[in-house]
Amino acid sequence: MSSTLTIADDVLSDSSSTFASPASSPAVAPPPLTRKKSLDSQPLPSPTRPDRPRGLSRSQTLSRIHPNLETKCRRKNSELDALVVDPDVLVRIRRWILGVAIVDFDVDDGPVITGIYPSLVVFPSEAENIAFSAFPDSPQFEDGTQHHFFRIREQPTSLLGDRRPASKDGFIYGFAHFTQRKDASSRRGFEQRSLVILTHHPYPALFARIAALLGPLFQQHGVPMLETACHNMATWSDPTSGVINELGFLGSVLSVEIPQSPEQQQLAGKAYDPRQHILASSSSFTPPPILLFEAALSHLWSLWECLVLCEPLLIFGTSPAQTSQAVWWLRDLLRPLPLTGDVRPYFTIHDSDHANLASRLPPAAGRVLGVTNPMFERSCAHWPHVLSLGRRVPLNTAAHGGNTRARAGPEPGWKTRTHTRYVSKDRALLRRLEDACGSGSESDKLEASLDLRRHFHARTTEMLVPLARYLHTLIPTPAERAASSAAPESLRMRTFSAPAFLASLKTGAGAALPFRSTARRKEFYERWLRTPAFGVWLGMQEGIVQGVLEGG
Repeated sequence: MSSTLTIADDVLSDSSSTFASPASSPAVAPPPLTRKKSLDSQPLPSPTRPDRPRGLSRSQTLSRIHPNLETKCRRKNSELDALVVDPDVLVRIRRWILGVAIVDFDVDDGPVITGIYPSLVVFPSEAENIAFSAFPDSPQFEDGTQHHFFRIREQPTSLLGDRRPASKDGFIYGFAHFTQRKDASSRRGFEQRSLVILTHHPYPALFARIAALLGPLFQQHGVPMLETACHNMATWSDPTSGVINELGFLGSVLSVEIPQSPEQQQLAGKAYDPRQHILASSSSFTPPPILLFEAALSHLWSLWECLVLCEPLLIFGTSPAQTSQAVWWLRDLLRPLPLTGDVRPYFTIHDSDHANLASRLPPAAGRVLGVTNPMFERSCAHWPHVLSLGRRVPLNTAAHGGNTRARAGPEPGWKTRTHTRYVSKDRALLRRLEDACGSGSESDKLEASLDLRRHFHARTTEMLVPLARYLHTLIPTPAERAASSAAPESLRMRTFSAPAFLASLKTGAGAALPFRSTARRKEFYERWLRTPAFGVWLGMQEGIVQGVLEGG
């Protein structure tokens, strides 16, 4: 099987979105990613210059992906083309990943996928999304490496037959090792390249580690490392949940725990070392996550409530590494609640979903976007909740020439137009977090991050206690089950009644959460019963109960 990129341009048409160049920076920054030579005479919009002409459409500014791209890929990666993958080996590789993409910056065309190993069929919109998501959408990055990940919408694979496995959630996950280094042979003076692991598995902790191990070796040794890495994966056992999977990879042995279900939060024990034990579905713990939220520590309880209530959140960071780590860390706090909104750990203005997800319309319930481009500050100015990551820098520090860098986007912190908090904070925990951020060691910061994760997992579980108690009253009694033993399929849970549940909050043991008042408790649950998450969660519980009833 040839190891080249195949573009399925016969089944999808191009989509459109607004284009803008990245913001300028005091540091030497690369030119706009998508600027083509043919556009040199056309003024392009700038996020820091609103007086410039309105942005051109995507189809006018971005290089379309067409059959000629496949020729370009072959020319640039003849070494990749020479690799042949045995069909049985390919099946074993695809249990874990779809492939490893190489994305280079082309002076004329911007970011371009120059090869995928093993060979993978992709749609034009997917190829563009992968290419642009593989690169930072901000001018803050200098020479060096960076790791981040993204989540892009997958086109219907039914159009591809058996040429590509289908996903479970409709998304492709990409884990990027981005490198920028000086290159005198380049017209731009430097080389930009990303190695991207593409997969259907939402396992950030695992694949971020894989990308971090493979990326530097690929930069040093080239294509043979891709073949070695993929053949290592082919020797792995099937992804098995609930046990420690020992995975050999490029001279290392990774101890990986896979969750039982997407809704399970993987909790670390007291003696947890993220360098030795990988909780696959969790976000990375490097750097310690509390540093990302340092300017908003006292607002984390409001942030958690917004997540549970499926409120849309816009999350700004200075880099894709920041936003992808933070967004998935927040997603993890929702477990065991199901994910019902569109969550994008790193979202760019070039994404084919940009026109839908970042429009002037009210954002959909549960939508969470991690962004770095300051254009989103204007286009999403109507969003009700904005979290800007990082540490708030005192004004006197900047005034006296401290070690600061011009920052695009809002200042670090939490802003909300509509939300007022329902539950009480854990002030003892908050003090520990503040102490860890202020003067704690790296191990103190890591332990504080784990404590915070456990705390909100407990809060989510406590939130469900009154609902579980009420659902128990809807399950047929043992006497009813005995009377229907001849036809167990006729047994059903009784219909959920919102008024009856709310009344049970008064007559029963109440809620386990420390609500600020009984009125706020009632309002919180009234709101949650109207969220899409409640409907999905209730359906899951009914399915579990029905399986037990029919199984006797």
